[in-house]
Amino acid sequence: MPPDPRRPERLFRVRPDGGHILTTVADPVSPVLTGLLARCAAKIRMAAHRHGLGATDLDDLTQEVRIRLWKALETSERIESVSASYVYQAAATAALDLIRQRRRAERSEPVSEMEEFPTAESGRAGDPGDIVEAVWTAVAGLAADRRVVARMYLQGYSYTEIAEMLGWSVGRARNLLYRGLAQLRETLSHPETTEGR
Repeated sequence: MPPDPRRPERLFRVRPDGGHILTTVADPVSPVLTGLLARCAAKIRMAAHRHGLGATDLDDLTQEVRIRLWKALETSERIESVSASYVYQAAATAALDLIRQRRRAERSEPVSEMEEFPTAESGRAGDPGDIVEAVWTAVAGLAADRRVVARMYLQGYSYTEIAEMLGWSVGRARNLLYRGLAQLRETLSHPETTEGR
């Protein structure tokens, strides 16, 4: 007989003293989880606003937070004990993941749907493959630290995320990124004068 979706499953857990306690496994639409999300709705909106997500993205973010809390906390008892700051942190990381996911989707659009590329009349190759190759060749010509930061930036990371991942200060990552991008602009806008460098 399949379990009734309206009744939460119950399981026994072993206490440290060897006894058993009955716990309730939460489901993603449990009243406990729904109540927690309702109490912390302002925190979720705050995380969405902080990361530049609009009102249309709020439902997606709320659902992602619901799934993350459900997977991480498993039982109604654990869900009831969660603080608002924990929900905010889950919303903030979910917002960053949504942003990264959209950036990856934008980068993987077919070439035919992308904006118009420079043509031969403008003095640059019109083939998108040539442009991509030119960019990565220019990135390879950067100094080591600038190259690392530029590659990560081109993969969709912000300079604050880069600094965190590399264990650098935000100022250092931002400085290396801006200098690296300036050098890339110079190299790509005047390839004939920078080839000999």
